[in-house]
Amino acid sequence: MTDLNQAIRYHEHGDPFDVLSLANIPFKNLGPRDVRIELQAATIHPSDLGLIHGSYGKLRELPAVAGREGVGKIVEVGSDVKEGVLNKVVSLPDGVGAWQKYCHADVDEIIFLPALVPYNQLAVSILNPLTAWRLLNDFEYLREGDVIIQNAANSAVGLSVIQFAKKLGITCVNLVRIEDRLNDLKSFGAEEVWLDNEDVPQRIREFTENKGCAMALNSVGGRSAVRLAKCVSEGGIHITFGAMVSEPVRFPTRNLIFDDIRFVGFWLDRWKRKQSLAQLRNALEDVLQPLALNEVKHPIDSVFAFDDFEAALRRNSESRFGKVLLARDKELIEKSIN
Repeated sequence: MTDLNQAIRYHEHGDPFDVLSLANIPFKNLGPRDVRIELQAATIHPSDLGLIHGSYGKLRELPAVAGREGVGKIVEVGSDVKEGVLNKVVSLPDGVGAWQKYCHADVDEIIFLPALVPYNQLAVSILNPLTAWRLLNDFEYLREGDVIIQNAANSAVGLSVIQFAKKLGITCVNLVRIEDRLNDLKSFGAEEVWLDNEDVPQRIREFTENKGCAMALNSVGGRSAVRLAKCVSEGGIHITFGAMVSEPVRFPTRNLIFDDIRFVGFWLDRWKRKQSLAQLRNALEDVLQPLALNEVKHPIDSVFAFDDFEAALRRNSESRFGKVLLARDKELIEKSIN
């Protein structure tokens, strides 16, 4: 370990290509209950870009290290921490910046991860899968055989919804905006994959024999969100947790009045703030256990070396299927995928 840590930082908000830079920063001294964590792999998350642009719900104090999600291992411990935790695999703590080669955290506040699961899967095992699980379990009592519908089904949350819904015995209708993604999702195991167009409400009526969907999951907004509203059954729920398009959403008043549809929003960060650490750890068991049992898998598009972050950002902005990772050891992470 050198005397300096490397981090991808920003001193002002703006376009990531303009404001991000690779910087050498001093290591922070470990407190008695602190541990130092060595990065193994981190993901590029939409909220990472929102934080850098300055458009996310809650911003970090500048200058800030970018990144929210990743996996590392403990390489150094404070004086009051047992050495038995050395080399344990942990989730990179949210808030300190995942895009740095080393970070530190209070040992009592970190989340330990299953050691036998590959780093590439653990790097993306928290934010999106946990969002998907909460969407399916916190808002509506979904029964086996219920039908739900989601747009942006090829997103990371959407892919987790597909797998968790199947595990729960729920039929999920998956909408995509690009025709090329139809086969991608079918190959991934999705059974109902449709183009997101004006025919969707009528197709849902036919598919459900006029019963409609118990739940609609919206991360696109605009006209797509309105189409989802027309698919929800009486007394059902429409949940918005993202806004990929800037077009405003104008929900039909008749759905609110005559169909008693509930329109709600969900933000994982707010949900996490309401949980104790023990509650959060218990909640994560729901998403980590299927991963450890190889019942779910999170697609990885590509892996880039840590200092090649600009190429990683370019790839992240392109059409792809799966997450883009930054890695301390690119070859090691790529081998774990194949």
